[in-house]
Amino acid sequence: MEKVLIALVYEKNREEWSPDEIACELEACVRACGGIVIERIACPLVKPNPAYLIGEGKVAEIAELCASGAVDTVVFSRNLKGSQQRNLEDRLEVKTIDHTQLILDIFARRAFSQEGQMQVELAQLEYLLPRLVGKGIVLSRLGGGIGTSGPGETKLEIDRRRIGQRIAKLKRGLQEVEKNRALGRQRRKKGGIPLISIIGYTNAGKSTLLNALTEAKQEIRDGLFTTLDPVSRQYILPNNQKIILADTVGFMHDLPHDLIEAFKATLEEVREADLLLHVLDISHPDYRHLHNAVMDVLDELDAREKNVITVLNKIDRVTDPNIIERAAHHFAKTVAISAREGLNFDALAQKIVIELSPRNTDIEIVLPLKRMDLVSMAHNEGQVYSVKYYNDSIYLRASLPNHLIGLFEKERIRGRSPG
Repeated sequence: MEKVLIALVYEKNREEWSPDEIACELEACVRACGGIVIERIACPLVKPNPAYLIGEGKVAEIAELCASGAVDTVVFSRNLKGSQQRNLEDRLEVKTIDHTQLILDIFARRAFSQEGQMQVELAQLEYLLPRLVGKGIVLSRLGGGIGTSGPGETKLEIDRRRIGQRIAKLKRGLQEVEKNRALGRQRRKKGGIPLISIIGYTNAGKSTLLNALTEAKQEIRDGLFTTLDPVSRQYILPNNQKIILADTVGFMHDLPHDLIEAFKATLEEVREADLLLHVLDISHPDYRHLHNAVMDVLDELDAREKNVITVLNKIDRVTDPNIIERAAHHFAKTVAISAREGLNFDALAQKIVIELSPRNTDIEIVLPLKRMDLVSMAHNEGQVYSVKYYNDSIYLRASLPNHLIGLFEKERIRGRSPG
């Protein structure tokens, strides 16, 4: 198991997240890559050192620990410039990576579909390209371990021109993916089926919720970024309205911009969604920080103004009910559930119905007796309040998706009052 030292770089009194919170999350990332954290070094930052980011004294302290042979890899909680990374590796004489490389490594280990692998490789190559200097430090440490998963040695030993060509090819491939997604969205919109995107911090329970509601059979593990490949499933609400639920890649504090850019095709589902379900781990002691981190990513996606239901998940792990009550007052449009235990799913479904209600219209209409098919459609696609059959007509009162209203109005018997 790879032994890791975390260099915790932070600015005093300027961080929303405490150093301990950042360190705990970084340790979880290291574990996700199969490593073990054997040491933390706090590196308060007053003024960034152009050569090492951190001060000379901290570099010497870390170098002493590395010299003992107890450290295989040093992970910095802040991103490093290419020159800083090379300087640090020269001084520390062990593999040195930063926050972005660590996250990219997790993504490389979790990407199984062709699309996911393309997205991760694009992010990795775009991150590595400006850091390639001949056969510099990036190329010298491709022997495996944390921070080296992904493109592989053969791809990294080609020159800048060929890397640029590979990036262009990946972008063209992902553009094709986006075209196919756009066609799918057009068909869905034509059919009037709302898209509900499930978003949230990594490990908040998004896939567990999708599985519980739709039997999607998504892989579930207690860990970071277990779902990279988007999954969409149909779900029928209590009013018989059909919706599409789409799982998305988990968000994270300070999520690397390169990853957001690479996953734009996938995350486009968030921007195009008719409603967002923000799954929030209410059992987490710093759930408000998790919420804010998700909002920051929505800002990057230009989706901050989307209609959102905040789903307070994992209530089965909350021992103090006041926590749930305070969160319900703090966030608008909340519903408290346990995706794992199946608690309060009815309340969640009803909340979705309410938020989508502008997409439905109540109708009271008299139809020809021969149009029994429309009555069947009303039962399948909407919510029928009452129906009465007469010798030559049908009285129908129902709530129907707006895209169907024109079809029913076309068959209305004029001059006949309902009832």
